[in-house]
Amino acid sequence: MSQRFTVSKSDGDRCASDIQGEVNQLFEGDEPTTSGGADGEDAANAEVVVVLKGDNNPKESSPFINSSDAAAEKSQQYDGKNMALFEEEMDTSPMVSSLLSSLANYSNLPQGSKEHEEAENNEAESSRKKPVKAPQLGTLMGVYMPCIQNIFGVILFLRMTWLVGIGGVIGTFVIVFMCCTTTMLTAISMSAIATNGVVPAGGAYYMISRSLGPEFGGAVGICFYLGTTFAGAMYILGAIELLLIYIVPKAAIFPLEGLEGAEAEAALLNNMRVYGTILLTSMATVVFVGVKYVNKLALVFLACVILSILAVYAGVIKTGIDPPDFPVCVLGNRTLVWKNFDVCAKTIETANGTVTTQLWRLFCDSPFLNATCDKYFVANNVSQVQGIPGITSGILAENLFGNYYEKGDLVARKNMESEEGVDDPLTNANRYVLADITSFFTLLVGIYFPSVTGIMAGSNRSGDLRDAQKSIPIGTIAAITTTSTVYMSSVFLFGACIEGVVLRDKFGEGVNGNLVIGTLAWPSPWVIVIGSFFSTCGAGLQSLTGAPRLLQAIAKDSIVPALRIFGHGKANGEPTWSLLLTACICESGILIASLDAVAPILSMFFLMCYMFVNLACALQTLLRTPNWRPRFKFYHWALSFLGMSLCLTLMFLCSWYYAIVAMVIAGSIYKYIEFAGAEKEWGDGIRGLSLSAARFALMRLEEGPPHTKNWRPQLLVLVSTDAEQSVEQPRLLSLTNQLKAGKGLTIVGTALEGTYLENSDQAQRAEQALHKLMETEKVKGFCQVTVSSNLRDATSHLLQASGLGGLKHNAVLVSWPRNWKQADEHQTWRNFIELVRETTAAHLALLVPKNISAFPSNGERFTEGHIDVWWIVHDGGMLMLLPFLLRQHKVWRKCKMRIFTVAQMDDNSIQMKKDLTTFLYHLRIDAMVEVVEMHDSDISAYTYEKTLVMEQRSQILKQINLTKNEREREIQSITDSSRGSIRRKNPAAVTTQLSVTEDQPGGSKEEKPEEESKSASSPVSPPAQVQLIHDNTTPASPATPLTPATEGAQSPGEQVQMTWTEKCDGEPAKPPGAATPEGIKDIFNMKPEWENLNQSNVRRMHTALRLNEVIIKKSSEAKLVLLNMPGPPKNRTGDENYMEFLEVLTEGLNRVLLVRGGGREVITIYS
Repeated sequence: MSQRFTVSKSDGDRCASDIQGEVNQLFEGDEPTTSGGADGEDAANAEVVVVLKGDNNPKESSPFINSSDAAAEKSQQYDGKNMALFEEEMDTSPMVSSLLSSLANYSNLPQGSKEHEEAENNEAESSRKKPVKAPQLGTLMGVYMPCIQNIFGVILFLRMTWLVGIGGVIGTFVIVFMCCTTTMLTAISMSAIATNGVVPAGGAYYMISRSLGPEFGGAVGICFYLGTTFAGAMYILGAIELLLIYIVPKAAIFPLEGLEGAEAEAALLNNMRVYGTILLTSMATVVFVGVKYVNKLALVFLACVILSILAVYAGVIKTGIDPPDFPVCVLGNRTLVWKNFDVCAKTIETANGTVTTQLWRLFCDSPFLNATCDKYFVANNVSQVQGIPGITSGILAENLFGNYYEKGDLVARKNMESEEGVDDPLTNANRYVLADITSFFTLLVGIYFPSVTGIMAGSNRSGDLRDAQKSIPIGTIAAITTTSTVYMSSVFLFGACIEGVVLRDKFGEGVNGNLVIGTLAWPSPWVIVIGSFFSTCGAGLQSLTGAPRLLQAIAKDSIVPALRIFGHGKANGEPTWSLLLTACICESGILIASLDAVAPILSMFFLMCYMFVNLACALQTLLRTPNWRPRFKFYHWALSFLGMSLCLTLMFLCSWYYAIVAMVIAGSIYKYIEFAGAEKEWGDGIRGLSLSAARFALMRLEEGPPHTKNWRPQLLVLVSTDAEQSVEQPRLLSLTNQLKAGKGLTIVGTALEGTYLENSDQAQRAEQALHKLMETEKVKGFCQVTVSSNLRDATSHLLQASGLGGLKHNAVLVSWPRNWKQADEHQTWRNFIELVRETTAAHLALLVPKNISAFPSNGERFTEGHIDVWWIVHDGGMLMLLPFLLRQHKVWRKCKMRIFTVAQMDDNSIQMKKDLTTFLYHLRIDAMVEVVEMHDSDISAYTYEKTLVMEQRSQILKQINLTKNEREREIQSITDSSRGSIRRKNPAAVTTQLSVTEDQPGGSKEEKPEEESKSASSPVSPPAQVQLIHDNTTPASPATPLTPATEGAQSPGEQVQMTWTEKCDGEPAKPPGAATPEGIKDIFNMKPEWENLNQSNVRRMHTALRLNEVIIKKSSEAKLVLLNMPGPPKNRTGDENYMEFLEVLTEGLNRVLLVRGGGREVITIYS
């Protein structure tokens, strides 16, 4: 006995011989082998093969049951005889000891930036598993500080004072409070999700995708990626703004001197674009060379942020003691740009008298006192205001309420008089501080929100934390509490310390070009300027480092096929392609060149991400998923819903059109992943939500049957499979697709014979074949395979058990049994008739396509033709509804609908046509109407002969299931009943050979009996025979009584002979004799033979023949004929006759759909 075991190398330095020795213990009676010398070397060098078996569905790495990572080693699964009871299950169920040992070293984290740098040095060593380094970071350095660094950013230093000045202290506080509340609620939800298991790299993307599924995860992950990328662009623009306006204004490539209005604005934006592109290229190069440099500089950047904030608070304290000297020059109530003048006065007194100042020369055409000056300059006085009056000055009262400006408005001081003419034009506009953009409350929300993002920094570093379950909630919530306190306090402190016109001066033009927040800082404004510049550069580097890795994580999950290329990178795993794409997207943000325009864009993407984090937590909590067991307990679904509502509100507050664009992008990605993405099963909450919604809907459906207006065929399609478990009637599913067009319920079922234990593999193959065919034919639904001791019971089980609750089938689609006339197929038509009876008992509609192989595939198109409906009896409207549904499909769309109905002798056919036309008009169905008159006529001899052949054949077929003696008696009975008159004339025993005509399409049937002679003296005992000889003959008219002359004339045709033979041991030989024409003539002239027929069968045959004659006449060229399917006889003695009636009824038609109603109305004239 030999067996090959596959193991994985996760046991450290254990050699292959040790593993092999332990594997050998799996065999009873074998001892562990030990090797030495050469054998030991060979064993040590032995190849350890890893074979991963499964269902080919990508799953999360897991140390548990059926792990593809082989964390539970085979070498530890079985030891001695103590676990012999479970040895057969060891392949799928590891021992607890091996499970626990593997859990200790379990890691599902992708290689981080540090590992990338280590792997870059030695590519050969990367194939060997490195020992896992124990993470060292705690809450402070691992979560709290990274969050602080990411939350405090460019907005605090460049726009916070302007926000307070424009929105007022109260309005800005509302904005800050709303945004900080949103991030706090999101942090609570994120803490619950992050402590519910290990969160690898990818942060928010990983949490959302595993909680809400790959569609939501991919959509929100890409939005989060775009937000992070645009954040990088915002930080770079902030750094360039600091550089060109406050640090090195003379470095501008496009000079601003002498430019006004739009020209000055365009020059500033072009400078931002040029320098932004240069800085972006430099940063991307640094990231490409190695992220280790970014990691080393992270602490420097963090120190800059903290020192800058401390400098602001120190400056606030100092203003209460000794306010700094930052004067603001005001002309009337207009704030002047403090540039190109040194004294805030028109004239000054000197020893030589009154002289004009540099400010005079800016508004007058000469330095003399008699010069011509600007009207407003002449009419108003110049005053100097202290820009930083201090915290004890009481300026807070003036700054409580907002001052919103249109673009180009003058930034004026409140409570100061100004003399100006109403119609006087604004001159020397470049001398005043002007509003550069139109401001309103929602704009302020969009600009401010990026300053509270960055709360995911801790969860993104979960792999580096000593105790992630503890550190992430504490560190993140503490960081948000700290930053929220700083933001809220800064609103009041700025409003209490800084003059209003300075707060509203975005670029500090009124305070000699100083950064406004810098004027408040201690000991020098340059502390803030330099600190904020380095902090913004650091934040930009962090964005360019994190965004490509996020995109790489999405690409490696293979949920977005178009992004697969971005999952590749350098040999050490660095995301080169992702970095390139990130740099291109970031460049598009830099080309916008306005910090105020970029901020709302990234606000949209971050808000959408936070909204889905809250949704994921609320969904998991409400669904009470068994796996939802977060260590963080201070969460509630109501808080998550409140956070989600706030995120949605803020999205539309920031910019309703940006919000719509972001939603369209996310929706497009969602649908793309849904249709083109790889299928993933991550145990997401959306699946749980679907189950809950399905349960709720099913319970609602149980309340009562659907209204007639809502009725549509919910099909149970019964197909048969061959020995290879392939579907024998694939066109059945084509017809299903054409009937359903993807709507409603479809269950495709098949039945297998045997026991489930022995045929479970066949059942799985059959189910896979059904799935594959359903995908090919684009049939949306479910498949079901039932195994039973016989096919009849299996089909009955399918009929009864398919569906769930109110979501059950109401119609059955099954193909007409082929070759049912063959002797060895007798059980097939019996099963078919029993199915017809069961559908009637279950009040199910029944659709039986005949000659299904002739039906069109989904790729065919009928450019013309008719769908003919033969409405003989009322079936609830099924015959009206089915053609309408078929014509919705492109295969049948060009076909026109005709409805035929049959009128009897006492019917008014003209009135019937009018009534039917009106009925169809009210049904809103476009169809041609024709009433066919069928007058009473005598039953023809052809009908009698057809019935005679049918009954004789039926009796013969019964013999198949009889014993030998019963068959002998039955044969004698058939002979006696069908040849009674012959027996009266010739008492000698005869043996009978029956000749029966088998129809071909368009042909007719005719019986040609022959009398056989018997030789009683023959010593030989041949088998007794009953033969059915099928001839194709074509009488002049099926309704014309056959004459002896026409009997003898047989048209050339194909002769098909069906023989049933039984050996009769011990009986004398009965050789067949020759039949004479006189004998044939005598047979067909005998009326008693017809009188012995079942008159009910004669009437049924007569109806079938007459209807078939009319249908052939009217609908022989139709693309499809639908007609009512008669019910089977109530007693089972005439089952085989029923099949013959249906065969006669549909003879000569190419495509037929037999329809039986389910006993209820399915179509209505009411709306």
